[in-house]
Amino acid sequence: MAKLGTISLRHRIQDWMAAALLEGLRPLPYRRRIALLGWLGVHVVGPLAGLRSRVRNNLDMVAPELPAAERNRIARQVPGNMARTIGEIFAGAEFVAHAKQAKLEGSGLAHLHDAHAKGQPVILVTGHLGNYDAARALLLAQGFKVAGFYMPMRNPAFNARYVAAISRIGTPVFARGRDGLAKMLRFLRQGGMVGLVTDHYMHHGALLDFMGQPARTALSAAEMALKYNALLVPVYGIRQPDGLGFHVRIEAPVPHSDPVTMTRALNASLETLVRQNMDQWMWTHRRWKKNRVEDMDA
Repeated sequence: MAKLGTISLRHRIQDWMAAALLEGLRPLPYRRRIALLGWLGVHVVGPLAGLRSRVRNNLDMVAPELPAAERNRIARQVPGNMARTIGEIFAGAEFVAHAKQAKLEGSGLAHLHDAHAKGQPVILVTGHLGNYDAARALLLAQGFKVAGFYMPMRNPAFNARYVAAISRIGTPVFARGRDGLAKMLRFLRQGGMVGLVTDHYMHHGALLDFMGQPARTALSAAEMALKYNALLVPVYGIRQPDGLGFHVRIEAPVPHSDPVTMTRALNASLETLVRQNMDQWMWTHRRWKKNRVEDMDA
């Protein structure tokens, strides 16, 4: 493939196409823009990109008890939530204005205020449910020191655009990697709050139950909480039926014990909310690949 600078032509074309869509819709009012992106996710991107089949395959494995019609409905709606989330993240101040209006629920907010007052580090753990950046935007607006920690995308051209977008929601943001990890840990030790999305497949993760199946899961959030005496708090931005509003759920901190027990509690917390909001979780990723001990040598 021909190269333009250090970025492949294919990556540049993908970036240009995404930018043309996101910027081309910007003249529309926020509500219409996000709704249209959701429609495109459901009716265009989902079927053309093969996302529906990926969702159904995962549902067939972990939720075979669901009627076929319900699995098909979820498979249609998941790409719509994904498209809405991308549109919101790139909307910057408009998204923040909506996130600031979110209803807060759960018993964890008082713990965050107490940690903030004492300068105690906090690790906020979430998953690809609803819009995970809604909680970060709301907590930043309430005066908490919250940093984002993200996994760089494979397309470096679009990644640069994505980092600029999440930075408009709030800073600092740190990239997964040696340099980003060092900066994130420095921020954490200084009494900051760091948001982590922990439902990625991790090749060398521990095999822990998630949705009734073993899934390779990183223990790092719990390990950091123990090492730096940080609160480990599950947080979620749950999309509401209008497709635009959110409830931000802040749960009580996971008690310190050992990394496996604490991570199991995080998985159980996320699983509960996924089962309550099946069409809001990113069923498209390969969460359960290589989920046997013998797969490590594959």
